Amino acid sequence: MKESQHIEWKETWRDEYLRWICGFANAEGGVLVLGRNDKGVAVGVDNSRKLLDDLPNKIRDVLGIMADVHLVEEAGKELVEIRVEPYPSPISYKGEYHYRSGSTKQELKGAALERFLLKKRGRHWDDAPEPSFTVRSCSAGALRLFKQRATESGRMDRAVLRDGREAVLGNLELIEKHGLKRAACLLFSDRPERFVSGAWIKIGFFLTDDDLRYQDEIHGNLFEQVEKTLDLLSTKYLKAYISYHGLQRRETFLFPQAALREALLNAVVHKDYSSGIPIQISVYDDQIVLWNPGDLPENWTLAKLLGKHPSCPFNPLLANAFFRAGYIESWGRGIQKIQRECREYGIEPPVYDFEMAGLLLTFRANPAHVQAAIEQGETAQETASTTPITTLKAAVKRPVKTAAEEVTPQVTPQVTPQVERLLRVLQGAMGRDELQAALDLKDRKSFQDLYLRPAIEAGLIRMSIPDKPNSRLQRYLLATVETPATPQVTPQVTPQVTPQVERLLKETPVETSAREVTEEVTEEVTARRQKGHPQ
Repeated sequence: MKESQHIEWKETWRDEYLRWICGFANAEGGVLVLGRNDKGVAVGVDNSRKLLDDLPNKIRDVLGIMADVHLVEEAGKELVEIRVEPYPSPISYKGEYHYRSGSTKQELKGAALERFLLKKRGRHWDDAPEPSFTVRSCSAGALRLFKQRATESGRMDRAVLRDGREAVLGNLELIEKHGLKRAACLLFSDRPERFVSGAWIKIGFFLTDDDLRYQDEIHGNLFEQVEKTLDLLSTKYLKAYISYHGLQRRETFLFPQAALREALLNAVVHKDYSSGIPIQISVYDDQIVLWNPGDLPENWTLAKLLGKHPSCPFNPLLANAFFRAGYIESWGRGIQKIQRECREYGIEPPVYDFEMAGLLLTFRANPAHVQAAIEQGETAQETASTTPITTLKAAVKRPVKTAAEEVTPQVTPQVTPQVERLLRVLQGAMGRDELQAALDLKDRKSFQDLYLRPAIEAGLIRMSIPDKPNSRLQRYLLATVETPATPQVTPQVTPQVTPQVERLLKETPVETSAREVTEEVTEEVTARRQKGHPQ
C-alpha cells in the first residue's frame, strides 16, 4: 500500500494539514491517516482521544465542511483516519484553494484557480461573461462569414440566420444578462486579443530547431484564423513537389491536408485560452509540429484519447459554433479522422505528447516520400533547363525566330506561389467571387492581400474598370499582351504573329513550353490557309 490520489499519510497532526483536507474536498475526496510514516509503517499517535474530539470541530470551523474522524488500530498502534467527501462547491483554507492531484497537494492560483472555480459552478472558461464586449461590438464581417458557413452546412435554422445578430448570438447561447460571453469575443471580434491575450496563431519555417527562416502571425476572429492558417500553410509553408503529365501540373504535398485541417481545428477549439499563449505551428522540410496550451479532460489517458471516445470539448461554446458552421463534427471523431487520413496518405499517425505544458502534435513525413520528392524535384530542374516553363506574360512577349533557331523566352519576373495559382485559374474576365471559388479560398482578405493585389501591382492582371476598383461590376483580366515583332517568314518556317495567332497565345495555358507554343501557332496558320483565309 502507498500514498495515492485518495490516501495521504502523516505521523502526527499539525494544523497546516487542514490544507490537505481542503485539497481532498476540492478533488475526489480521500483519507488522511495520522500515525503512519512515509514508508507506510504504522507508528501510532499519542493523543488519539484528544484528536477525535478536536479535529471535527476544527475542520468545520476553518473549512466549513464535515469530515468523518475515527480511530483504528494496527499492529498494536492507534491511528486516526480523517475521511473527506468531495464537495460540489469550492472549499478554501483561509482564502487559499488547494487541490489533490495524484499523490500531491497543489495550491490553485491564476488561470488554474479560475478554471477550478468555473468548473465547480458548472461552467467552462468560454462560458464566463465579458461585460466589455457587447452585441454592437461584434464584427459584421465575422457574423457574415459565420452565416455563410452555417447556411452551407445546414446545421442552423435558416430563419435564425436571416434575423439580426442578436438572434444568432442567442441561438449560439453567447448572450449574458450583462453582455456577451468570452466565446463571443473569440468568434466575432476582429481583434479578440484585446479581450483574450494570446488569441492568435504563430507559424514559422525551421531548417533546424534553432534556425528559423521566416514566420507569420495570424490574427482575426477564430473562423478567419483557421482559414488563413490553412491557406498560408498550403501556399507558403508546405513543400509542394511539382510534376507534369502532359500540360497538367500536379502538386504533391508530404502531409495530408485533411489531417492538418482537423489537427488545427482541434487546437483552436480545445485550447486553454486562459494561458495567454498563442497556438504555435513549426514547419520543417520533413515534419510539422503543432502546439497549443491545454490538457486532457479530467481522468482521461492518452490511450482513451486515441481510442473511440465521446465528445468532451474544453470550450463547449466554441465547439458548438464551429459545429454549426460546418467546420467540425460533434461525435469526438477528430482523432480517428486524423489517423485514418495519415494511413491512407502513406504516413504514420502523428505523435501526441502532453508533457510540454500543453499538447504537442508531430506529423512526420514518410522518408521514402521525401526521397522520391527530392529526386522528382531534381528531374524537374533538369527538364526545365531544356524545355523552359514560363508564365503567360513571358510567352506572349518572346520573339519568334526561324525554324532553324530555338524560340527563347525573356526572363520572367519572380512571382509568389499565390500569384502563380491566380494566373493559372484566370480565364477571360472573371469577378472576385469567381476567382475565389476557382482557387477554393474562403477568406476575402487573404485573397486580396496574397493573390489579387500582388498580381495587379506586378502588372500581371488588370481591372476592367480601373477608375472604380471597388465596383461590384469589376472584372479582372490578364494584363494586355504586347504584340511581338513580325519577322519575314516563308511557309516552311514559323509564321508571323497575326492578331488571330495572338489570340491563340492569350488562350495558351499559363505554363507552356516554347516548343508547344510554336506547334500551336503553326497548327492555327495551317488551318486558316486550308480554309482560304489570309495569314
